[in-house]
Amino acid sequence: MNNSQLTPFERNRYYAGKMLTSADFQAEQTYFNNKRRFANSLLYGAGVICGLGVFSLDDLSVLIESGVAIDGMGREVVIDSSVVKKLSAVDGFDALRTNEVSLCLRYKEDEVHTVYSVNRSDPDREYEYNRISESYQIFLLDTEDVPESFEMETEFLTRGVLLNDENFMMEFIMPATVSRGRNVKAVLRIEKISDADVSLSYSCILQIPAFADPDGNHEIQIVVDDVLLARGEVLEREYWMTAQEVAALETTIILKSGSVQAFESEKVIPAPSNLAMKIQLSDVKPRELVNREIGRMNLEMKNVGGQSDFIRLADLVLVRTDSAYIIEQVNDSHVKHYIAAPAQERLRNDYMEYFIKEADIRASIQEVPSDGDQKPLNLRTGDTPEVETGILEIPLSENARRGDICYSGEIMHGLGKGNVYVEVGYEHIRDDEALGEASAKSTIYGNPALFADDQKNVVEVETAVRVLNDKGSFVVAVRLLQNVDFLVLTFRWVAIKFPAGNDLGIEDDYSGKSIAAETPTITMGTKESHFFGVRYNNMDPCSITYELTEANSGEITADGIYTAPGKEGVYEIRIYCTDMPVVCTYAYAIVKKKGFDEEG
Repeated sequence: MNNSQLTPFERNRYYAGKMLTSADFQAEQTYFNNKRRFANSLLYGAGVICGLGVFSLDDLSVLIESGVAIDGMGREVVIDSSVVKKLSAVDGFDALRTNEVSLCLRYKEDEVHTVYSVNRSDPDREYEYNRISESYQIFLLDTEDVPESFEMETEFLTRGVLLNDENFMMEFIMPATVSRGRNVKAVLRIEKISDADVSLSYSCILQIPAFADPDGNHEIQIVVDDVLLARGEVLEREYWMTAQEVAALETTIILKSGSVQAFESEKVIPAPSNLAMKIQLSDVKPRELVNREIGRMNLEMKNVGGQSDFIRLADLVLVRTDSAYIIEQVNDSHVKHYIAAPAQERLRNDYMEYFIKEADIRASIQEVPSDGDQKPLNLRTGDTPEVETGILEIPLSENARRGDICYSGEIMHGLGKGNVYVEVGYEHIRDDEALGEASAKSTIYGNPALFADDQKNVVEVETAVRVLNDKGSFVVAVRLLQNVDFLVLTFRWVAIKFPAGNDLGIEDDYSGKSIAAETPTITMGTKESHFFGVRYNNMDPCSITYELTEANSGEITADGIYTAPGKEGVYEIRIYCTDMPVVCTYAYAIVKKKGFDEEG
């Protein structure tokens, strides 16, 4: 039964005196079956719900465990008890051409229970089948004949090409829309597209005006050394950053002028020297951004990849001769697709607690709500003072050595912008005879070395906290004072918010405060772009405004990306603190046409 057309739905309409025929009863069953299968395909997709493991019993036979799956048409496929199959007796074995085959499972219907037909339409057909048994079929295919499944590519990700020649394709990939104040991951993807035996070395600096890395910088340095890949092999690296609370609706990631160097087996190769990745900035939460993008996919887009009517259970490697075969290997680890059933969510959460979060996510908050937003535990007892606390973890590299410095990610303390004091203490498990406990949790604020004599699990560290008052967040730095073999250091942090300066009757004091352009003067070509970063002196980072002092001198975005005009000249950019315009500086762009030398 090929039930690939599930819509439109049509059900019986009953009225007084209606004569029901077999076609009406079939329509009744079809309506409810298609409704259920339609919901299965949209809510769960295709894959294995439980069981259906495949094992080699001997050189000739396989065991398929009982289990449940849903195929691409939303039909449930059930093997109610484990079965043993001799491979040569499985459907499709005689048609195999190669030694790499796939064991597959398909939904099947069988007509059963013969009964005498009283009012038969066919005089020669005395008996009819009274039931339809929903069963399954196990069959074999050459792996190379298994249709490739694919999904429509959405507009969730944007890609910038850093290198594209006959040997390598290098892309910088990240979400096209990001949430202000939230962490976001970018991926550097390198794919080998030829059979040439060459290695790749590449370096560049990406300027990220509306983002900050864990150290607060507006640049990402990409360095790739002697990467050797086979054709089709892919290497990926992750870069984490935080979208800042800027007023701009979009920002642009650009290549820093003159920063690109590319070599293939020590031979210099040409690489793109410009990049302009447009990123939209939004106040919508990350989970809602994801839900919105997934929800935009219509039925035609979902079905464009085709609906597979079978489930792939395992790949087998055979050793075959003219008269015999041997099952050499059974692999199902990367073949099966498992469906995350809601009924298994509690057990899934229990198992996930045994894994540490990835080291690239530099810090984790102990309490993570269901919407995926990391928020600290709220201990606020009144309007004054305001207090927040939480747990953060700083992962260490293997064989961490004395003098190494490690950083947390940027952590939102939950007290908003303003004057906030943050203290961190080393948290560990200790033995406490006075309490009669073999293991009691303890937090040490200050130097843990003072307690090292009677606490064997104490790690001697030096800590520092940088509070970003205008962002409502902080970053923790740790210097190791001894060699350690720990994988993660755990700290308790406490944040206390003080009243603002004006609330204390203190007038604004700008003395000693200043800002400076990281690159006060830049020489660039016409129509080229450059990001003017800012250094802060005797003050915390704040919102910055950029403006051109003359008309027709190019363009500058709200996040500081300057694009030169089409004519040569020297152009001035004024940079000032949005809330303190008296704190300002100037930068200059010397614009020359390409190929025009310094003495020309």
